[in-house]
Amino acid sequence: MLLYKVSRVPVLSEEALRERGVIVLPRPRELPAFELKTHEGDPFTAASFEGRWNFVFFGFTHCPDICPTSMSVMAQARRQIEEAYPDMVQDFSGVLVSVDPERDTVDAMARYVGAFSPSFIGATGTREETAQLATAVNVAFGKVPDGQGGYTVDHTGNIVIINPYGHYHGFIKMPHDPDTVREAFLALRTTF
Repeated sequence: MLLYKVSRVPVLSEEALRERGVIVLPRPRELPAFELKTHEGDPFTAASFEGRWNFVFFGFTHCPDICPTSMSVMAQARRQIEEAYPDMVQDFSGVLVSVDPERDTVDAMARYVGAFSPSFIGATGTREETAQLATAVNVAFGKVPDGQGGYTVDHTGNIVIINPYGHYHGFIKMPHDPDTVREAFLALRTTF
């Protein structure tokens, strides 16, 4: 009993997760067919989510605040998992899906996601393909003029959770913190 108590992974209940802003859908939803490109130029489809718990942020590389903060939180959570549970870290995937395909080229995405974690995936594609995926996971985004001849992109700030079957499983509301992302991963990996 002592060995079990010491070695088991502490897991939060669904209610405790909800209190921390982690919403688990009553029934995970299949994703529609879509095709984006990874930061390495490879196809990124619904099948790309399979085999790992995916924590997906819809953002853009020119974002001044929310995007780098959320990506940093996911990177910190991954490091915490790697330090405490090295045998589990391969089941955690951080993904940035660009909501600014005009500026977020494959090269721009590679530089950006690589700054947070070499294991993270950046995905970009056409506005239509991105919108199809975003709509399926309840993420909204839109281009907004910045008043200086340029633009920014308003977008939903949730971290979307895609399960190892490639289904939309839930999301984490803002504000994000690494402990919540880590606890969500541990609970989902252990109980689903």
